[in-house]
Amino acid sequence: MRAVNRRSFLVGAGTAAAAASAAGANDRIRLGIIGSGSRGQWLMGYVNEIGGTEWVAAADVYGVRSEQAEKRAGKPITKYGDYRRVLDRGDVDAVIIAAPDHWHARMTIDAARAGKDIFCEKPMTSSASQGHAVVKTIAETKRVVQIGTQQRTIPAIREAKEKFFDTGMIGRVTMVHCYWNVNGGYIMPPIPAELQDKPEDLDWNAWLGALPKIPWDPKRYIRPFLFWGPSTGPTGNLLIHFLDIIHWCLGLERPVSALAAGGIYHFRDGRDVPDNFTATLEYPEGVLVSYGCCVPDQAPKEGVDVIFMGTGGRLHVFRNGYRFIPPDPKAPEITARGADGPYHVKEWLECIRSRKTPSANVTEGHYLAASCHLANDSYFRHERTFWQDAWNLDVV
Repeated sequence: MRAVNRRSFLVGAGTAAAAASAAGANDRIRLGIIGSGSRGQWLMGYVNEIGGTEWVAAADVYGVRSEQAEKRAGKPITKYGDYRRVLDRGDVDAVIIAAPDHWHARMTIDAARAGKDIFCEKPMTSSASQGHAVVKTIAETKRVVQIGTQQRTIPAIREAKEKFFDTGMIGRVTMVHCYWNVNGGYIMPPIPAELQDKPEDLDWNAWLGALPKIPWDPKRYIRPFLFWGPSTGPTGNLLIHFLDIIHWCLGLERPVSALAAGGIYHFRDGRDVPDNFTATLEYPEGVLVSYGCCVPDQAPKEGVDVIFMGTGGRLHVFRNGYRFIPPDPKAPEITARGADGPYHVKEWLECIRSRKTPSANVTEGHYLAASCHLANDSYFRHERTFWQDAWNLDVV
């Protein structure tokens, strides 16, 4: 049974104001990390930067990564190979889930049922059919869940939404073009010599989970984004961040259809995820979203962008800021610089205290992920695919 501290008692019994009062300087949020690879450790760094928390436990199928998590925590923590042992602990209030894509839905459900608040990396699901169970579980358990599509909390992007969309300045938007052509580096890290053979303290079958059991593959383990199964390809990895902005700014929820194509045109390294990919999503509101990505050897300048084509002007916006080009060639452009940062994790921690719903909640997480799965379906089928009503959250 989970220990009841002053904060959890007040959250269950009273108002958000009471919860916020309880979660003061002397009531730190106690955290566990599930999946302490490079992304998990990156998120731990954000947590440490924000403060007001205490690391309690880590779970990873590879003992070395658990040791690395302890170093990042800056204090002794309890380390497990099985993530469920973290969830069993009564002294863990919330968990960060940074395991591969195929674990996200299962771990989120398990964590919520264990009474933990959750930060889960995107995509929330690895198939559209998983969304209902996640959303239903969170509604029943009343946990605070933030999905790792962080654009909605980046100040420059929030400013762009307020300035150009909320005011109507951009006018009618019927076309959005986006591209990501700088994804060669972080998804292809070098494979350490010590991982050529499976280490004794690495549970490969646990990492595979529900995926087909195959012999040890260091490339699949170190570079999961290159393989279907542990990843959802260039949609769940990249497109989802663009759709996060597009859905939010234009008030969209789900596309009608998707048409996708791609292939392995550059890297002949054993991957099965395309290194070049393109998709077009059509929305019932009369909006087309076109997306393309490739994997160049060198990352070019301006290799990532979201471009809204409005009757009142053209807006380029992403994490590095925005650039608005008015239709009048004599009018000055409106620009602002931006940067990614700890904003998304900070909002999650604030919502744990207030019990408010984070900006990247499970409803948004379901529709964003399902939109990506729709594009993947088109790629695999080699034909246009259509949204299924069964994916709608109002379907019982």
